[in-house]
Amino acid sequence: MIPVIALVGRPNVGKSTLFNQLTKSRDALVADYSGLTRDRKYGEGRLGEQRFMVIDTGGITGEEQGIDAAMAAQSLAAIDEADVVLLMVDGRSGLQVGDQSLVRLLRERSKPFELVVNKIDGVGEDVAASDFHSLGVGALHTIAATHNRGIRSMITEVLEPFDAETPEPMELDSGIRVAIVGRPNVGKSTLVNRLLGEERVVVFDQPGTTRDSVFIEFERHGHAYTLIDTAGVRRRKNVKETVEKFSIVKTLKAIDQANVVILLMDAREGVVEQDLHLLGQCIEAGRGLVVAINKWDGMDADERDRVKVELQRRLLFVDYADIHFISALHGTGVGHLYESIHGAYESATRKLTTPRLTKLLEDIISSHPPPMVSGRRVKLRYAHMGGHNPPRIVIHGNSTENLPQSYVRYLENSFRRELELSGTPIRIELRTGENPYAGRRNKLTERQVQRRRRMVSHIKKSEKKRKSKKTQS
Repeated sequence: MIPVIALVGRPNVGKSTLFNQLTKSRDALVADYSGLTRDRKYGEGRLGEQRFMVIDTGGITGEEQGIDAAMAAQSLAAIDEADVVLLMVDGRSGLQVGDQSLVRLLRERSKPFELVVNKIDGVGEDVAASDFHSLGVGALHTIAATHNRGIRSMITEVLEPFDAETPEPMELDSGIRVAIVGRPNVGKSTLVNRLLGEERVVVFDQPGTTRDSVFIEFERHGHAYTLIDTAGVRRRKNVKETVEKFSIVKTLKAIDQANVVILLMDAREGVVEQDLHLLGQCIEAGRGLVVAINKWDGMDADERDRVKVELQRRLLFVDYADIHFISALHGTGVGHLYESIHGAYESATRKLTTPRLTKLLEDIISSHPPPMVSGRRVKLRYAHMGGHNPPRIVIHGNSTENLPQSYVRYLENSFRRELELSGTPIRIELRTGENPYAGRRNKLTERQVQRRRRMVSHIKKSEKKRKSKKTQS
């Protein structure tokens, strides 16, 4: 059994910093900002051969309201899941009322916990821990998470009661990775919870609720998935907080890490420029794409027809992507997203043989040959697979650098149609064969040099006679 450790404490006591140190990653967003973490984040840590799971949580004090109450619910869920809780406190600010409330909460739930006094750098261990002995929790762990001080000895003591013998490492990043992206407040976290069938991430009627990318692994009908809930991306001119800038970077990174991206739009607002910008990011990353139009419920027939016409007009360049009209809140149409996810993933990762691609290339060229460029026709000889997710088709030929971009798009659309690829862009890579004689000069023999001189002399004499005759006449 792998021990599960939950990091719990007031806001801004260093839980995410410790999470990154224990997992040897930078997965958790860290900044000098209270209440930055809002959802549960899972990671794997290792101490020698012993593995353990770590859960990062949002800060709680016991007096939460509004969105803070939703964050606290996530922290309480993490406490219930954990085998042991590390209650983190701030050694610089001393004992606070919120710390006492958390100790009472953990004792009421009969959950084993250990007290970790963080931020002892510059203060001293004895001074930092002096206030917290009144809690009566026994031994204290004093650490400086930012400088990785005291963490190894602390985690060694925490894991000592657990069996060091664990099963073979499981693949944490298994299955199809699906990132859900969109503008703020379009319902991304609601959709994640609906797909999972539980309240896994914080949902609140406030733009920017999600600040960090949350990776969630689950299984459905025998298929493994990793859902990635991301922060909403606004236009650059509207981004003022540094935290939000980091959140956007995390979102763009999540797109690169995903196999399939679900672009979520608000049906009531239609397609806006920021939706198209995010769509461009997905296409540039080459990821499988599914478009979901949320908040479809409650719209009358005229409004729905207007949205469909707008989608058909503005999303014509991604006609390969499936479009679903859903209600994440009520679950309408959400189940059909899985069909498109699998279709896009299968198309993006399909293996194609060189003979089949070359035969298709010949048929495509015979139907519409490449145009003439400078009096010469570009020759395309054969094609082969160059990569997956997105499918990359490498075409070899002569003078391919002169092929117009319009013909490259024709090749992309033709290959997609003939191979029946849906939900994924295609990359066409053109390569020109090297000329074996390029850069080489033919060295003339002495006889060839003399012949060339006689020819040049003859041409000059003939030219001189012609000019002389022209002058006399």
